[in-house]
Amino acid sequence: MYSKHLLFLLPILLLFSNEGEIRQYQIKGFAQGTDYTITYYATDSLVSQANIDSILNRIDLSMSLYKKGSLINQFNTSEKEIKTDALINEVLQRSFQINEDTKGIFDITVAPLVQAWGFGPIENRVEPDSLAIKAILNCVGMKNLTLTKGYLSKTKPCIQIDLNGIAQGYSVDVIASYLNKKGIKSYIAELGGELRVLGPKPDGKPMRVGIEGPDSDGTPIIRHIASLNFGAITTSGNYRKFHQSGNRSVSHLIDSKTGYPLNNEMISVTVFADDAITADGYDNALMGMHLNEAIKFVEERKNLEAYFVYHTKNGGVADTLTTGFKKMIIQ
Repeated sequence: MYSKHLLFLLPILLLFSNEGEIRQYQIKGFAQGTDYTITYYATDSLVSQANIDSILNRIDLSMSLYKKGSLINQFNTSEKEIKTDALINEVLQRSFQINEDTKGIFDITVAPLVQAWGFGPIENRVEPDSLAIKAILNCVGMKNLTLTKGYLSKTKPCIQIDLNGIAQGYSVDVIASYLNKKGIKSYIAELGGELRVLGPKPDGKPMRVGIEGPDSDGTPIIRHIASLNFGAITTSGNYRKFHQSGNRSVSHLIDSKTGYPLNNEMISVTVFADDAITADGYDNALMGMHLNEAIKFVEERKNLEAYFVYHTKNGGVADTLTTGFKKMIIQ
């Protein structure tokens, strides 16, 4: 379903055995076009795979471009508006906020551009020309959307939305909320590399998370290990999902202002925030900025930290971290 997540944050889960009551439980499954792992500590098995699958299926029925009859597909094929549900409403509200904060860099109306460049739900191998892009741009821009009293409306029938840049983070938050309601106080909820953490573990040690990125030849490696007891970490990048056009690599991340795939020095951005919907929404936007601009943007905002992997001017690969993210790194 949500194909934007390319870089995988690998939870490093150290098994904990104790003669007492608290044990480690783990649930693995497949949803939204990727896999998930829920690891939690409790005195009993409080959550089942069926519980998690049910949650994710409800989200898919609301926001999946790959689910026939979903609310998002109903909107994309409608002439003017649809009535939203509580799930998509939350994601839309946060999307408007992040769109405003990033001055339009984050934009959920990129759906026609994503499709045109061959990354949408319908197979497309023909690259758009400048005239096609110019025409599509008339159908792009969140200024063409209005969310009022439970209705999402559009100014033009051609406006379509794609929530892949934020919905998977939201899915992790919904799972985390479910675990919280079950009284679970120690867990890592991970879906497609996006994760939410609550700690410490029962032995008092913090959770550890491996941060992945490419090495100099593009091979994925664990570049750092972070230690944390709360919050969310998500990643956006362009070195796992792309297609070749001659000698050129075409990124799946599209600039909603130009209509063309992003082509800057960024390779990946990993974001820490209090919740995964926030981290997920900002990681794509930061990919659309130049490095110095992105670092300044994050440093100016509370409860937002980031780790950047980027191309240097001589063609190498380097990384850097904001001050707060650096404090989480133990290796």
